Amino acid sequence: MNESNIDWILAIACFLAGIGIGALGYHLLNANVARNQKVRQRLAEAELELSQVKDALNDHFAKATDLVASIQRQSHELEQQLSQGADRLVDDLQLKRRLHPHQEGETQEEDAGPPQMPRDYAEGTQGTLAEDYGLAPRKQRVTEEETTPPRY
Repeated sequence: MNESNIDWILAIACFLAGIGIGALGYHLLNANVARNQKVRQRLAEAELELSQVKDALNDHFAKATDLVASIQRQSHELEQQLSQGADRLVDDLQLKRRLHPHQEGETQEEDAGPPQMPRDYAEGTQGTLAEDYGLAPRKQRVTEEETTPPRY
Protein backbone atom coordinates (compact mmCIF):
# COMPACT_ATOMS: atom_id res chain seq x y z
CA MET A 1 0.00 0.00 0.00
CA ASN A 2 0.92 3.48 -0.61
CA GLU A 3 1.52 6.05 1.99
CA SER A 4 -0.99 8.31 0.32
CA ASN A 5 -3.64 5.61 0.59
CA ILE A 6 -2.94 5.29 4.31
CA ASP A 7 -3.38 9.04 4.70
CA TRP A 8 -6.71 8.85 2.90
CA ILE A 9 -7.85 5.86 4.93
CA LEU A 10 -6.76 7.58 8.15
CA ALA A 11 -8.59 10.77 7.12
CA ILE A 12 -11.76 8.85 6.28
CA ALA A 13 -11.54 6.90 9.59
CA CYS A 14 -11.06 10.13 11.56
CA PHE A 15 -13.97 11.70 9.66
CA LEU A 16 -16.25 8.74 10.46
CA ALA A 17 -15.08 8.75 14.11
CA GLY A 18 -15.81 12.49 14.32
CA ILE A 19 -19.29 11.95 12.91
CA GLY A 20 -19.88 9.15 15.44
CA ILE A 21 -18.61 11.25 18.37
CA GLY A 22 -20.68 14.22 17.18
CA ALA A 23 -23.81 12.10 16.87
CA LEU A 24 -23.22 10.64 20.34
CA GLY A 25 -22.68 14.12 21.86
CA TYR A 26 -25.79 15.45 20.13
CA HIS A 27 -27.81 12.50 21.41
CA LEU A 28 -26.58 12.96 25.00
CA LEU A 29 -27.14 16.72 24.99
CA ASN A 30 -30.50 16.45 23.23
CA ALA A 31 -31.71 13.85 25.78
CA ASN A 32 -31.51 16.48 28.55
CA VAL A 33 -33.41 18.95 26.39
CA ALA A 34 -36.11 16.39 25.67
CA ARG A 35 -36.31 15.49 29.36
CA ASN A 36 -36.60 19.18 30.27
CA GLN A 37 -39.30 19.63 27.68
CA LYS A 38 -41.26 16.70 29.14
CA VAL A 39 -40.92 18.19 32.63
CA ARG A 40 -42.15 21.56 31.35
CA GLN A 41 -45.11 19.88 29.67
CA ARG A 42 -46.02 17.99 32.87
CA LEU A 43 -45.70 21.25 34.83
CA ALA A 44 -48.04 23.02 32.41
CA GLU A 45 -50.54 20.14 32.70
CA ALA A 46 -50.34 20.28 36.51
CA GLU A 47 -50.91 24.06 36.50
CA LEU A 48 -53.90 23.62 34.17
CA GLU A 49 -55.35 20.92 36.43
CA LEU A 50 -54.77 23.11 39.50
CA SER A 51 -56.56 26.05 37.90
CA GLN A 52 -59.47 23.76 36.96
CA VAL A 53 -59.66 22.46 40.54
CA LYS A 54 -59.61 26.05 41.87
CA ASP A 55 -62.42 27.04 39.51
CA ALA A 56 -64.45 23.99 40.51
CA LEU A 57 -63.84 24.78 44.20
CA ASN A 58 -64.94 28.39 43.73
CA ASP A 59 -68.09 27.20 41.96
CA HIS A 60 -68.74 24.69 44.74
CA PHE A 61 -68.45 27.33 47.48
CA ALA A 62 -70.63 29.78 45.55
CA LYS A 63 -73.31 27.11 45.16
CA ALA A 64 -72.99 26.12 48.83
CA THR A 65 -73.39 29.77 49.85
CA ASP A 66 -76.50 30.10 47.72
CA LEU A 67 -77.96 26.92 49.22
CA VAL A 68 -77.23 28.06 52.78
CA ALA A 69 -78.86 31.43 52.07
CA SER A 70 -81.88 29.61 50.65
CA ILE A 71 -82.09 27.36 53.72
CA GLN A 72 -81.85 30.37 56.03
CA ARG A 73 -84.56 32.20 54.11
CA GLN A 74 -86.84 29.15 54.17
CA SER A 75 -86.16 28.63 57.88
CA HIS A 76 -87.05 32.25 58.59
CA GLU A 77 -90.25 31.93 56.53
CA LEU A 78 -91.16 28.72 58.39
CA GLU A 79 -90.51 30.38 61.74
CA GLN A 80 -92.71 33.33 60.79
CA GLN A 81 -95.48 31.04 59.59
CA LEU A 82 -95.38 29.00 62.81
CA SER A 83 -95.32 32.17 64.89
CA GLN A 84 -98.34 33.59 63.06
CA GLY A 85 -100.22 30.31 63.40
CA ALA A 86 -99.41 30.14 67.11
CA ASP A 87 -100.56 33.74 67.61
CA ARG A 88 -103.89 32.94 65.97
CA LEU A 89 -104.51 29.58 67.60
CA VAL A 90 -102.98 29.74 71.10
CA ASP A 91 -104.98 31.31 73.91
CA ASP A 92 -102.61 30.62 76.83
CA LEU A 93 -100.49 33.68 77.73
CA GLN A 94 -97.63 31.65 79.24
CA LEU A 95 -97.36 29.53 76.13
CA LYS A 96 -97.23 32.67 73.97
CA ARG A 97 -94.38 34.00 76.12
CA ARG A 98 -92.48 30.75 75.59
CA LEU A 99 -93.08 30.97 71.85
CA HIS A 100 -91.84 34.59 71.71
CA PRO A 101 -89.00 34.90 74.26
CA HIS A 102 -87.10 37.41 72.09
CA GLN A 103 -89.85 40.03 72.35
CA GLU A 104 -89.16 40.62 76.06
CA GLY A 105 -85.39 40.64 75.48
CA GLU A 106 -85.63 43.16 72.66
CA THR A 107 -86.85 45.91 74.98
CA GLN A 108 -83.92 45.29 77.34
CA GLU A 109 -81.39 45.27 74.50
CA GLU A 110 -82.74 48.51 73.07
CA ASP A 111 -82.35 50.23 76.45
CA ALA A 112 -78.78 48.99 76.88
CA GLY A 113 -77.62 50.44 73.56
CA PRO A 114 -74.99 48.95 71.28
CA PRO A 115 -72.41 46.62 72.84
CA GLN A 116 -69.10 48.18 73.83
CA MET A 117 -65.88 47.15 72.14
CA PRO A 118 -63.39 45.36 74.41
CA ARG A 119 -60.53 47.55 75.57
CA ASP A 120 -56.99 46.75 76.56
CA TYR A 121 -56.92 49.26 79.43
CA ALA A 122 -58.71 49.59 82.76
CA GLU A 123 -61.29 52.13 83.86
CA GLY A 124 -60.05 55.16 85.83
CA THR A 125 -56.59 55.51 87.32
CA GLN A 126 -56.28 52.03 88.86
CA GLY A 127 -55.30 49.45 86.31
CA THR A 128 -54.77 45.72 86.60
CA LEU A 129 -51.08 46.30 87.31
CA ALA A 130 -51.79 48.44 90.39
CA GLU A 131 -50.57 47.01 93.71
CA ASP A 132 -54.02 47.02 95.26
CA TYR A 133 -55.94 45.70 92.25
CA GLY A 134 -58.58 43.19 93.25
CA LEU A 135 -58.14 43.83 96.98
CA ALA A 136 -60.92 45.07 99.19
CA PRO A 137 -60.80 48.73 100.28
CA ARG A 138 -58.45 49.46 103.19
CA LYS A 139 -61.21 49.77 105.84
CA GLN A 140 -62.64 46.38 104.97
CA ARG A 141 -59.22 44.76 105.00
CA VAL A 142 -58.50 46.07 108.47
CA THR A 143 -61.76 44.74 109.87
CA GLU A 144 -61.21 41.35 108.27
CA GLU A 145 -57.68 41.17 109.70
CA GLU A 146 -58.97 42.05 113.17
CA THR A 147 -61.73 39.45 113.08
CA THR A 148 -59.61 36.55 111.88
CA PRO A 149 -57.35 34.92 114.46
CA PRO A 150 -53.67 34.58 113.64
CA ARG A 151 -52.50 31.31 112.17
CA TYR A 152 -49.61 29.41 113.65
